[in-house]
Formats: sequence, structure tokens, C-alpha cells
Amino acid sequence: MIHITSIDEGLELFKVLGSDIRISIIKLLLKKKQMNMNEIASELNITNGALTGHVKKLENSGLLVITNEKAAHGNQKLCSLRLDKILIDLKAEEEIENVYSADIKVGHYSDYKVYPTCGIATNESLIGEVDDTRYFAHPNRYNADILWFTKGYVEYEIPNFIPAGQKITQIMISAELSSEAPGVNSVWPSDITFSLNDKEIGSWTSPGDFGDVRGIFTPDWWFPNWNQYGLLKLIVINKKGTFIDGLKISDVSMNDFDLDYKSKLKFRMEIKKDAEHVGGLTIFGSTFGNYAQDIKVSLNYVPAG
Repeated sequence: MIHITSIDEGLELFKVLGSDIRISIIKLLLKKKQMNMNEIASELNITNGALTGHVKKLENSGLLVITNEKAAHGNQKLCSLRLDKILIDLKAEEEIENVYSADIKVGHYSDYKVYPTCGIATNESLIGEVDDTRYFAHPNRYNADILWFTKGYVEYEIPNFIPAGQKITQIMISAELSSEAPGVNSVWPSDITFSLNDKEIGSWTSPGDFGDVRGIFTPDWWFPNWNQYGLLKLIVINKKGTFIDGLKISDVSMNDFDLDYKSKLKFRMEIKKDAEHVGGLTIFGSTFGNYAQDIKVSLNYVPAG
């Protein structure tokens, strides 16, 4: 997901989208998921040469990814969309607020309880054996960049280093997530519940465990029939409620927490055993999946009182 918060920040993307041909390319890929250059050119009735420039601009903007695949008569370039959402939020803040930001490594959880199928890995190798929950306590977990489990939870302590005398007015958390199926399955729904300080703030249903193409940043040694990438989700808790990708998922707001510079912040991602869709959870770090990021957190704050 691309999150645009100002006109200047989104200017280049707006220019890329200001073309009927490029919009047509996006519509085709939304419908057919993946197409080679010849197929797109034929559908749009333009030459491959004319298509190349448009595809390059979409690729440079982060909207499209190109992969090479062997074909009967050499290699072919396959095009697919890299992003599932563009969130444009241009509303000015009512108060002038400061922001403290931090990245949390996937393996830096403070508590966990997970059930197989499960596993954890760094960008170089698996940590221990898959489906053995003991390895979630292994010292190497601090270097982990991917983890997965069928049900249970992982909980992270969000760093809170806002200045003394300040109160927290908004929390933003983004992470690349997917379900966890045996092998991979793009149609494998999973209800992921999010909690802050032991209070449920809402849930999101992941549509699947994606493995149709290798993740852009997924290491070469990673197994081709395992989780390849997820969807980048943005969770926002503010005075109006809790939102995911701009859509309200609950009425739980910052008023329910009363957080300041002394507050401890515990964020949990959980697959409940009694959920409608017990489809597991995979969390991707900066060297796996389609987004070069860990779990990103931002705390907005203003003077207390």
C-alpha cells in the first residue's frame, strides 16, 4: 500500500496515473493478475515499443513489478501489480503534533504463544526446525525477518520515547501480513485480531497465503512453495476510532487508553482458536516479501494538560 499524506509527496504518482493508457494497464492487471508484454500490447492495440515507456513509469512509481520467466522461445517479461491499495489522506491535523517513530524487528516480540504449522527464519536460514514452537525462544529470533503460525499470538512492546510531559494522541502501525496455509494458498482467509494493552482494537481478514510469485525481497534460498509475500496493512488508532487502510474497524479510540510518556504499549497480533477463519498469520520483515520494512510504528504526541 502507498500512503500519501501531502500533495507534494504524491505529485510523481499523480503524474503517472494521469494517462489513459497507464490506467488501462492497471485495470487489465487487476482483472488478469499477470500478463506478459505482448498480451498487454495486444489488448490495448499499441506497439510493444509504445508500451515499454508506460510500463517503466508504472514500475518506477512502485505500482507494478516485472519478472522474467523462461518461455518456449526465450525469456518473457511478466507484469503484475505490486500494490493492493493507495491511501490518500490530505486532511490537515487539527493540532500541531510531534511524532516519534520506530522500527520493530519481526523477531523482537516480548511474548508469544503459537501452534504449528509454525516457523521462524532470518534472511540467511531457518531458526531450528519448522513446526517446533521451542525455537520461538531461540536467541537468534532477534535476527528473524519472517515468522508464521496457525493460531496463537505474538506480542510486541512498542518503544515509547516521547518527551516527558507529553500525551499520545495517535498510534500508527504498519506491517506486511498474510495468512499461513500448509504450503501456499491464495484463497485461505484468516481472521487476525489486533490488541493494544490487552484491549481488542479490531480485526482484519487476510484473504490468503500468497505464493504465486516470489516476493520482491524474499531471499533466493527461500523455498518456492512457501509464503512469498503479504499485504501491507496500516493500522491507525486516534480519537475517532481504529482504522485499517483508512476504513474504520472499531470505535476503540485513544480516549480508551489515556497514554502518556510513561505508558507501556503492548501490541498483539492474534489468531483466535474460535475465530470464523483460523487461517494463521505470517509476518514479513525487511528482507522478505514485497516491502523493505520491519514493523513500523509512529506515535503522535502533544503537551499533556
